[in-house]
Amino acid sequence: MNTDPPEEANTFWAQKSAIEQRYQIILDKVTPHTPERWAFTGVVLLIYFIRVIYAQGWYIVTYALGIYLLNLFLAFLQPKFDPSLEMDMAADEVEEGGPMLPTRSDEEFRPFVRRLPEFKFWHSATRAIIVAFVCTLFRVFDIPVFWPILLIYFCILFTLTMKRQIRHMIKYRYIPFNIGKRSYGNSKNGFGK
Repeated sequence: MNTDPPEEANTFWAQKSAIEQRYQIILDKVTPHTPERWAFTGVVLLIYFIRVIYAQGWYIVTYALGIYLLNLFLAFLQPKFDPSLEMDMAADEVEEGGPMLPTRSDEEFRPFVRRLPEFKFWHSATRAIIVAFVCTLFRVFDIPVFWPILLIYFCILFTLTMKRQIRHMIKYRYIPFNIGKRSYGNSKNGFGK
């Protein structure tokens, strides 16, 4: 009795594995090229918007894409460790007898760590835009809707969520963007290079 899987199944899994490896190699090669990656995503998004405006349809798909991209952006702006919980823990320590010096290495200052890293944000956003573009190729996804209502609702949702996020950033004093490495001294005399 032969219990080996059919040869077609083995070739399917081998081809799937080979495609996944090629895809990972491409991702590994584009990882250090941040501006180029985002320029590509911007071009893909522009092509998508031209497609939607020219075809005058797929507003529900566009709305869903906007909500998903907003969700990704918020996760990109938020810290991995919630500072409100850490402030509550610090307040409990003060109530118990005053502030204490850190006794463990995980209690020390940690730099800003994003909930969603930049590369995963880019990768998820690009995939979502491509999936949305593929959806515009099928009429089944073109649900008739009055698009100005969706646009107004998205603008209100964007404003409210960003206002809440900015308040959170101000309250807990964190900045999710690194504007570059600071240099000290004068570069003419060899310092600050």
